[in-house]
Amino acid sequence: MVRRTAPCLLLAALWAQPTPAPRYNSTIIICDVRGRAATPLHQGDGIWEAPNWSRDGRFLLTNSNGKLYRIRVDGRQAPEPLGLDASLRCNNDHDFSPDGRLLAISASSPASRQSQVYVANADGSDHRLIVSATPSYFHGWSPDGKYLSFVANRDGKQYDLYRVPATGGQEERLTSDPAYDDGPDYSRDGRWIYFNSNRGGGWNIWRMPADGAGADDRHAQRVTDDELEDWFPHPSPDGKSLLFLSFPHGTEGHNERGLRVQLRLIPMPGGTVQHVEPQVLTEVTGGQGSINVNSWAPDSKRFAYVTYAVIR
Repeated sequence: MVRRTAPCLLLAALWAQPTPAPRYNSTIIICDVRGRAATPLHQGDGIWEAPNWSRDGRFLLTNSNGKLYRIRVDGRQAPEPLGLDASLRCNNDHDFSPDGRLLAISASSPASRQSQVYVANADGSDHRLIVSATPSYFHGWSPDGKYLSFVANRDGKQYDLYRVPATGGQEERLTSDPAYDDGPDYSRDGRWIYFNSNRGGGWNIWRMPADGAGADDRHAQRVTDDELEDWFPHPSPDGKSLLFLSFPHGTEGHNERGLRVQLRLIPMPGGTVQHVEPQVLTEVTGGQGSINVNSWAPDSKRFAYVTYAVIR
């Protein structure tokens, strides 16, 4: 006997099926700031994220499927896996130390399913745990190489900014506003930490002194203030420009990859923040993973980013 399913039950069963996660194709691109030229470097199936430039300018470091890869800027070699312990599953928060000898990494592991912060040698060897409390996401080195700035949630409610000695030690909380803070990166002179926050409504770029925003975050200063939602500010190595990622107005977070986003640039603010209209360098399909961490070339003339396309 053939059992027939009532139409309403069939529809309910279909509606109950989970929506499959989209599959992506990723393209890593190098942008020349002066001529606005965009040169594809690597295209691959799956999600590739967050390119860093090596301090000698020869290759990019990027993550995909939990691993870190080196990609030569001249394009003459396929991506080469970094020799990092296979038990670590890296996410899109990583970068080399200012002298290029060390590598800071955010990763989960069999011992912790949530992100922690590690430091390893530049080739991936000899990793050591620096921030064990979870979740913690590295974002920037201080120019003198002494501190790591990172984002963390310690009360289950809000993400704030912290720093910790790169050799390990006690973490120091830098912000306390009940808003969501993210993306800290140091100015090249070491005086400021730039970050994004939705304090005051909407996502904007802010900055604070490198040793913290002070009581009630009174020393935090808003840098951008328009309708777009700004994330992940990155000062250029020469200290002249600030690059950031802008989502469409009303975008609540940064987890989307299929949005039309803009990469924008402003001159680095001086001692006092002045209003300046951001310069749109390019508009692409991207978002999470496009420029989470600093992706400037050492010469400050180029930067790297990632675009995404959904595979149907």
